[in-house]
Amino acid sequence: QVQLVESGGGSVQAGGSLRLSCAASGYTSSRYCWGWFRQAPGKGRDRVATINMFGAINYVASVKGRFTISQDNAKNTLYLQMNSLKPEDTAMYYCAADPLAPVYCGGGACYCSPRQDSYWGQGTQVTVSS
Repeated sequence: QVQLVESGGGSVQAGGSLRLSCAASGYTSSRYCWGWFRQAPGKGRDRVATINMFGAINYVASVKGRFTISQDNAKNTLYLQMNSLKPEDTAMYYCAADPLAPVYCGGGACYCSPRQDSYWGQGTQVTVSS
């Protein structure tokens, strides 16, 4: 069993930065697909960035160049560095891990994406004001 706990959310003004952390405990592996997702009020949960077992990273277009996903395997922690934040980045942010994540391909790139019934944290709120 894997437990994921996010932290680092908060309220910032547009243009500011935050660093989210996702601490993993239980049985974890760098061979998992790891990812950050977000859900804005009244909307579905959307993928933000993922990193696969080979270290390949994929970002959604809206955060490319502003967000950076990384992991510290020694600390069993996944990070999301968020710079140049915009009001539209306001959402609950979740981390997820999946040993059997499917792979999707499109736009010349492929990425893994943890399944809904895999391992998820409880989320951390990010609010960006204009």
